[in-house]
Amino acid sequence: MEKSAAEKLADRKARLLNLHKKRQEARTDNHQEVVAEDARKKLPNNWEARKRQAEWLLADDKARADAQAAGQDYERLKLLEVSAIDAERIEKKQRRKDNPDLGFSTYEAQTARQYNRLVKNMAPRDMEKYERQKAELGEAFYGGSHTTLHSQTKDTPGAINNMVKDLEQQIDRRKKYSRRRIYNDDADVDFINERNSKFNKKLDRFYGEHTAEIKQNLERGTAI
Repeated sequence: MEKSAAEKLADRKARLLNLHKKRQEARTDNHQEVVAEDARKKLPNNWEARKRQAEWLLADDKARADAQAAGQDYERLKLLEVSAIDAERIEKKQRRKDNPDLGFSTYEAQTARQYNRLVKNMAPRDMEKYERQKAELGEAFYGGSHTTLHSQTKDTPGAINNMVKDLEQQIDRRKKYSRRRIYNDDADVDFINERNSKFNKKLDRFYGEHTAEIKQNLERGTAI
């Protein structure tokens, strides 16, 4: 049955009203997205990482509290969820954090690293021995510019053994190091000293591609 003109007009108005409604919803959604994007742009660059870290900390605190309420060891529960590969990686990372190998920078830094390592490996403080030695030495215990302790103190066999052990460990570590070669033994020698080597490298960097054919002809003896 064909619709009347009034019914057709009503259908058009309903469709038009629906389109207006959808357009308004799209406009509202777009405005909300623009506001949210502008708010995200105003946040710090590491906001997402900080947010993930904060969420992880909250979840970790909640899991720790639940484990304590249940009378369980939370650290042990965490280890049960870590694979052997991840556990080894975490242990290596912790070792690097405790004793970072920053390589050689200055002699002062190397001396400070060795001092910290020796202090870390020292035995626990013996206060009785400390007080006894303090009473025996008197004012010389604190030392000074004119203090001589060679004849007043004597190293124990245990201290001497510890020193020998540390020296042997240093020798073993030095054997594992390999000195970086300054020059490649297999490379062609086209310099007479280090200064001339640097100058040749600079020339090769700027003119190497333009003079490669001339250099090859000179080496082969076919240059004109």
